[in-house]
Amino acid sequence: MPTKIINRFRKQLPLIVICFLIMSAFLLERMDVYNLVVLDKVENILYDARVVMTMPGGVDDRIVIVDFDEKSLAEIGRWPWSRIHIAKLLDELFGHYNITLAGFDVVFPEPDDSSGLKILQALRGNELADIKEYHAVVAKLEGQLNYDKQLSKSISNHQVVLGYYFNDALSSGSTTTGELPSPAFHRNMFKDKKIQARRAIGYNANIKILQDAASNAGHFSPWLDDDGVVRRMPMVYEYQDNFYEALSLIMVRTLLEIEETKPVFEEAYDTDYPALEKLSLGYLEIPVDKNLQALVPYRGKAGSFPYVSATDVIHGRVEKKILQGAIVLIGTTAPGLYDLRTTPVQKQYAGVEIHANLISGILDQNIKQSPAYVVGVEFIQILLIGCLLTLLLPLLSPLWATFATLVISAITISINITFWQYGNLVIPLAASLVLIFIIFVTDMSYGFFIERRGKFQIASTFGQYIPPELIDEMNFSPESYSLEAENREMTVLFSDIRGFTTISEGLSPAQLSQFMNYYLTPMTKIIHENRGTIDKYMGDAIMAFWGAPLENPNHARHALRTAMEMQECLNAMRVEFKERGWSAIYVGVGLHTGMMSVGNMGSEFRMAYTVLGDAVNLGSRLEGLTKFYGVEIIVSETTRDAVPEIVYRELDIVQVKGRDKPIGIYEPIALEEEITDGELVEMEKSKKAVSAYLKQDWLNARLFFEELQKMSPERKLYSIYLERISNFMNHPPPVNWDGVFIHTTK
Repeated sequence: MPTKIINRFRKQLPLIVICFLIMSAFLLERMDVYNLVVLDKVENILYDARVVMTMPGGVDDRIVIVDFDEKSLAEIGRWPWSRIHIAKLLDELFGHYNITLAGFDVVFPEPDDSSGLKILQALRGNELADIKEYHAVVAKLEGQLNYDKQLSKSISNHQVVLGYYFNDALSSGSTTTGELPSPAFHRNMFKDKKIQARRAIGYNANIKILQDAASNAGHFSPWLDDDGVVRRMPMVYEYQDNFYEALSLIMVRTLLEIEETKPVFEEAYDTDYPALEKLSLGYLEIPVDKNLQALVPYRGKAGSFPYVSATDVIHGRVEKKILQGAIVLIGTTAPGLYDLRTTPVQKQYAGVEIHANLISGILDQNIKQSPAYVVGVEFIQILLIGCLLTLLLPLLSPLWATFATLVISAITISINITFWQYGNLVIPLAASLVLIFIIFVTDMSYGFFIERRGKFQIASTFGQYIPPELIDEMNFSPESYSLEAENREMTVLFSDIRGFTTISEGLSPAQLSQFMNYYLTPMTKIIHENRGTIDKYMGDAIMAFWGAPLENPNHARHALRTAMEMQECLNAMRVEFKERGWSAIYVGVGLHTGMMSVGNMGSEFRMAYTVLGDAVNLGSRLEGLTKFYGVEIIVSETTRDAVPEIVYRELDIVQVKGRDKPIGIYEPIALEEEITDGELVEMEKSKKAVSAYLKQDWLNARLFFEELQKMSPERKLYSIYLERISNFMNHPPPVNWDGVFIHTTK
């Protein structure tokens, strides 16, 4: 090893030891010596990002969701419905629409007494016990009014899978309601195996008459992670040593006419290894984690499966081709029925669609797997990454260390995504990326405090005359930054108090100082909050710009937002100024977006970070035009084009003093979604008026502007145009007139 590298290692030995200790802490955490909750949270975020990034999208029309939606509740009645409606729904689905299989994401835990049959039977045994005719009528009606019996008959005639849910220690307790289906298997079957399924302490299932009639039943209890997000579904739940299958699993098994679900054990040398990694349905396999849960293979956001309203099915209003031969899940998206879940792809996602995703994933065999052995894979990954970074970064300059860290991060993510996408294998990523970040920050911080103190002195010197944002950028990457002038597209803002000379004459020096402080402080705060840089204060005027020293692709948007917020702030300030006995102030603001020279400029005696150029001068001229047109803000056409979400009033096409090229100028009104109907009407009329003016259609232009003047008599712009039109009607413009108005003063 070269002497230079050896000396470098010796110099960096404390840093190397610290990084090895950091890596060891991560390895111990992965060995469950202790737990870092933050890693679990980051892992969830990264898992969700991978789900969203790789979900296939599209609509799977093999599975249709029949929805007890708000429309259904409005037409048929609030939930729970009478079982006679459910029976009608099933009969329509199978009889009219010829579906293949139906599964319920709702439970029927109590008998249906809505028909009044119990009351009739009670009367038969009491007040009307001796009336034979009454007995005969009740006996005749029992078949029609026993809605549970009618529903059970409908269920028994078709391929129907019922749903139910389990209660665990974190949910609603140990109560038991209804009848459970037959379990998939019993714990006695796994005497020599370690099974760690989620355990229930209670359940809420269907009444016996319905359960006995059904082809089978499956639980629809998703597992909520600590952040409340549904990422996985227990494929089997354990209750009193029996294991019960999920709704999606049962439906696929029923669809394929498979008699039983078979557990698939992998050979393991470690007796503590939870070797049950898959559940088998004939030729289909469902990968499960150590808790026998399957990761939900989300296709996309809500609507990845066709939805039809339950009431439309009952009334035969659905196209046959949508439902014919389909697998049907019956559930609800109505907000009041509490089956909306938070998922990686959407905050409000119907629980019934989660089961649809699982059925689709089982049939397509695209369910991601996260077996217990991935912990070992992650351990090796952390060890390799930690050793590589610990030994490599101390040898590199900050720039190359950053590049190496990015490359290693990219390789780690790419390998992870490859296994995810092509191997359906979920390898934990958070610990590795956080370790990379911490080792990198440790290396940078060590060098920053130990080796780069001199650069702090440089930054401190520069900080006497350049914005704080520039100092931050220099501190982050001092080698790559230069104060030399460069051309950039930027946005400049000029503001000026109208009639300030008159206002200042009425104030004492102390009052004037206080007045300026009260005005400039909130204005400066608004500029800084919107990422602007104050160039200078010129008495009562402010010059600011956006797009330097930090790159800002939204410079025009931030600048215009600043101008509008300044005017809003001034409305409140005028009230305060009045209370202090000061004159009300009105400020004109000009904005222009264009190419400008920016950098450290000045003389050997004094330097300043500033902007120069024709575009800067134009911004100043636009501020001066605000008083002429009687508006608070004027923006150039380039600024307007850069911020299209704002509605503008076209003011004029002007040629300002000192500039040969004309430019369109506009007044920003409001965001498109915030503009009032009255303002929209005025904008349309104003647009037509200016259009007629530019076409030299003086009569129509005058009519339009007179109408606008009646709508807003206080608006100076309309008077300006009426005066011009009157002049042009008497003295027509030259043939080559292009509508440009030349301003001869600043």
